[in-house]
Formats: sequence, C-alpha cells, structure tokens
Amino acid sequence: MKKKENKYDEIIEKISELKKDDIVCITSDIIPLVLNFRKQKEIFDPNKLVDAIIKKIGPNGTLLIPSFNWDFCKGKKYSYLKSPPQTGSLPSLVFKRKDFKRTRHPIYSFLVWGKDKEFLCNLKNKSGWGHKSPFWYFHKFKAKQLFIGLDYKNGFTFMHYPEEKEGTDFRFLKSFSAPYVDENSEEKILNYQMNVKDLNKGVDCHVNPKLDNILIQNKAYFCYKICNTYFGLVDLGITGDILEKELKLKRNFLIYTKEIAKLNKKIVKN
Repeated sequence: MKKKENKYDEIIEKISELKKDDIVCITSDIIPLVLNFRKQKEIFDPNKLVDAIIKKIGPNGTLLIPSFNWDFCKGKKYSYLKSPPQTGSLPSLVFKRKDFKRTRHPIYSFLVWGKDKEFLCNLKNKSGWGHKSPFWYFHKFKAKQLFIGLDYKNGFTFMHYPEEKEGTDFRFLKSFSAPYVDENSEEKILNYQMNVKDLNKGVDCHVNPKLDNILIQNKAYFCYKICNTYFGLVDLGITGDILEKELKLKRNFLIYTKEIAKLNKKIVKN
C-alpha cells in the first residue's frame, strides 16, 4: 500500500466486484481489521472505511448499514432519532453521521446514504422483512451485501425475506405495539410486525454451507481476504431468486438445525 492516507481506498479497491453505482449493504465485525491495524502500529478509523466505500460506489450508488433495535418488541419506547443501533460498533459510529438517514421501521431499520436515501426512508412497511421493506428493495433492485470480518452465513438476515414471501410452517407474523417517537418528536403508540419463529416447532434457522457453492456457481458470492480479514460479497438479486426457488421446492439449502450452526462456526475458524 503506497500511502497511509490511501490505505482504506486500497482495501476497498481489492473488492473487485464492488462497482460504481452499486447498492451496498454492510454487515460487519470490524475487530479483525482493528487488530490488523494495531499490528501495523496504526489506529483503524471505521469512518474512513465507510468513506472509501462511498467513494467507490459514487453519488449514484446507495449505501445501507443495519441499525436494528429489538427493544420495540419488548414494549419499550422507540425514538427514531435517539434509539441506538444494536448491531455493533460500525453502525453505532455511523449513527452519529449527518450524511446518513434512518429508515422508519422501529425493529429493522437501516442507516442510508446515497441516491435512494429518500426513497428508502419514505418506505412505510409494517413488516420488518416483508413487501416494500428494505429487504424487498435489496432483492428487486439487485443490491449487494458486503460482509466484513463475519462469514455471510452467520449474519444473513436477508434470508428471512424469501421465507416471509414464500411462507413457511415455522414462522408467523406477530404484531408488536409500543410508543414511537418520530423525527418531529411526536409520540404515538404504533403497531409493527415481525415474522417470528414458532417456538413450538423447535426449529433454529441457519444457512447450510452447501449454499456457498450454489452461489459461487451463479456468480452471486465472492470471497476476499484483505488485511487478514474476511470480506464476502453476496448478490442479493440472484440469491433471492435462488432461495425463493429452493423454499418452493423444499430443498435444504436453508437448514434449521443446531448442527448446521456448529458446522458454520468450524468453517469460519478454518
């Protein structure tokens, strides 16, 4: 890497399938990058990494970062402007930036920058993963999900969108009501939905590692190792089509067992 100030740009440039004008959703565990920078006697700045991604996709791209918060499910008050993300350190830092805006759902919200920011922040989806939600947008507009320091199989919330669309016998739509404070500081009791697991079914949702090869064959999954850190890029348009088909055919590219979860962790360690 030539210049210290260009290090973040060079990291992102190595993700060759990340293109100008892309729609990108980041899911991250930045600890491996923090440790790698520390070994080089440097301080990792997450905002500079975000800026490098913005630079790569350009003004016609759109960047989303999950800012999920599950307190609404417990009946606790949700503040659109103040309730913090519960999705890690990167979303917590981006939450403070003025160039990002939050989508409206009190459970499954995203921080958004770029071309489609206003479109996404004006969505009025009642179901977190349903029609006209950001997850619907990812599939319809062929977004890419960038995983940093976290194997995609261990953070693939998107899989719940085709589950809700196609229907399953182990999930059902559940309504939650709680106080919601909007961007104008007005408070109302509002109702939102989530496609929750039926605990009586005894299932646990995990992605089958067999999906890796299916996605690779369809040019929907690219894997990189940069700064001793895993970066994975998943095409959600292609992947959504594959998962919908498999759910219809009931073929187990999505498997709901604890054994699969253990296998996923073993693969990540290796």
